[in-house]
Amino acid sequence: MNQTDKEILRELARRYAAACARPVQAERRNLWRAHNSLKATRPLIYVRAFAWGEMPESHCLCEDSFLRQYENELRQLLFWDSLDDDSIFEPWLTVSAACKTPPGGLWGLPIRWKSGGDPRGSRAMDPSIVSLDDADKLVQPHHVIDEEETARRVSRLHDAVGDILPVCVDRAPLYRNWAGDISTYLTQMRGLEQLMVDMMENPQWLHGILAFMRDGILRTHSEAEAAGDWRLCSHENQAMPYALELADPSPDTAGVARKNLWHFCASQETTLVGPDMFDEFMLQYQIPIIEKFGLSAYGCCEDLTRKIRLLRRIPNLRRIAVSPMAGVASCAEQIGRDYVLSYRPSPTDMVGYGFSPERIRRIMREDFRACRGCRFDITLKDVETVEGDPSRVKRWVEITRELIDEM
Repeated sequence: MNQTDKEILRELARRYAAACARPVQAERRNLWRAHNSLKATRPLIYVRAFAWGEMPESHCLCEDSFLRQYENELRQLLFWDSLDDDSIFEPWLTVSAACKTPPGGLWGLPIRWKSGGDPRGSRAMDPSIVSLDDADKLVQPHHVIDEEETARRVSRLHDAVGDILPVCVDRAPLYRNWAGDISTYLTQMRGLEQLMVDMMENPQWLHGILAFMRDGILRTHSEAEAAGDWRLCSHENQAMPYALELADPSPDTAGVARKNLWHFCASQETTLVGPDMFDEFMLQYQIPIIEKFGLSAYGCCEDLTRKIRLLRRIPNLRRIAVSPMAGVASCAEQIGRDYVLSYRPSPTDMVGYGFSPERIRRIMREDFRACRGCRFDITLKDVETVEGDPSRVKRWVEITRELIDEM
């Protein structure tokens, strides 16, 4: 191991450990536990993105590619901490276990894209399920870990910083988050427009694919649970995964049942599909996956305004995303105090193109009024650019705190 690389990482780890030990972290944990359990708190602020590549702090120095990824993570976490939102910074580093996948991809078929050449530009899907018969090539997934490679990763990181920060191994299956919502990978394998056409022209075929993917995801989740590979570091809810009903995130190596964890699910690709067809061709297949967990959060960037009544069928639902495309007032009226409303203003309006405190205040004052009767938090996410201005997101947090105090 390059000694210079090691020292770079160790200094960052020391700084991060100090940030994690600040008393404010315990205060934030208490707030998120109460908030996610529908207790009265002030609205909490969660910054999920900040155009990291435009920040001077994103410049990495490590030559070793493995250590460099953790150098980047630590630099990003330290910058995030400087924004002073309500995010919690956990006092450990996580190594993802080396999960084995079928040859060709998670479902045995490749995910392909056509790019215009700009790494930050648009891409077009290049489907691998072109004919209906291509679906016969799908492979049933299983949860299998390459223990030798996993141990190698853990050993390398532990040797570098293990005396400063615990090294946690996330052994949960790959088929979760975007790989576990059915919607993301199915759309990438079939194509978005074609998938919507299939709902009309090939409904029985599509139901077969949806059932195959649902059962495959459930299989990997069950296999991981039987192996003790779900851990308290496996919580996911697109926020801070704390609640009074569940154990806190932890680097503990003991396996837990899914009923002790948060789960996140979404279906961004069906945002333009009507409620009935969304239910028929997506939600009814997602619910059997979601309901195995303790609590769940639903939604990312899709507009769920007309689908909240359907989401109420999810028995463990606790958080609902209200994206920039959604009708905030309508969503707030439907959600009430039954769930946490995850309010997500447009990053373009907030920090992306021009920075206008007047515009921020006007938009959020109106939306805060609509959410007044709800348990809500504010998430800034999908920030692709701040036009090279490192100060914008921190200033946004300050303005948001002023508006919360004003409310």
